[in-house]
Amino acid sequence: MKRDATPVIEVRSLQKVYASQGAAPVQALQDIDFSIREGAFVSIVGPSGCGKSTLLQILGGLLPASAGQVLVAGTPVTGPMPGKIALVFQDATLMPWKSAIDNVLFPLEIQKVPREERLRRGDQYLKLVGLEGAAHRLPHQLSGGMKQRVSIARGLAQEPRIILMDEPFGALDEQNRIKMGHELLRIWEATGKTIVLITHSLTEAIFLSDTVIVMGAHPGRILERVEIELPRPRTYDVIGSPEFGAIRNRLWRMIEIEPTDDDTRAVAPEL
Repeated sequence: MKRDATPVIEVRSLQKVYASQGAAPVQALQDIDFSIREGAFVSIVGPSGCGKSTLLQILGGLLPASAGQVLVAGTPVTGPMPGKIALVFQDATLMPWKSAIDNVLFPLEIQKVPREERLRRGDQYLKLVGLEGAAHRLPHQLSGGMKQRVSIARGLAQEPRIILMDEPFGALDEQNRIKMGHELLRIWEATGKTIVLITHSLTEAIFLSDTVIVMGAHPGRILERVEIELPRPRTYDVIGSPEFGAIRNRLWRMIEIEPTDDDTRAVAPEL
């Protein structure tokens, strides 16, 4: 599928500072600048504590920036934008009393999408993620990978331009993580959505992405933007290639490993 070269996300001079009572403010993000073209698949990697999740939540309108701005299709992000941006987190956050299909439909009910349209989208996107046969199962009847598929279908059903994903496969075992990554590529190719993925896995980032943004810590900043020029469609065989290994080694050398707390909780300062 041909991808549009027009930027859909623009981040300009973004900063995030956390004020701490009785202590010096903590600079979580400093001078973040980048753009992402329409339909691209971009991963963000970096050591724990570098502000990856803070950045993603600012992109999604869940956290305010201290300075700078984020534009989505030219519009400043000042809060959640359900018509343009959907978020998928590591925890699928499904409502346990609702079936898979009802979990997918719930955001559409809040947005007052007409019932016929809700049902059409629910069927369409559960089928796209391969769960049409599990539509009426409750979350406790689903595996971890199936729950994440429901979460992805819920995001897709809102028909956003952008999907932001924060370690969506982090809780899965290696085999299922690789399988879900391959499924995510299939869904991306089918929908043409812009995807921004936070991951700690360099292999996952390289295998999935057009571009990998590498962040450093203290404060969180962009070290480099690496274009992944491996041919598509990608198969598992590419992971063992010399070209893949060279990219992985390059990314690894950029990332300074520090004994910091994990940055998946963006409500507290990231030290």
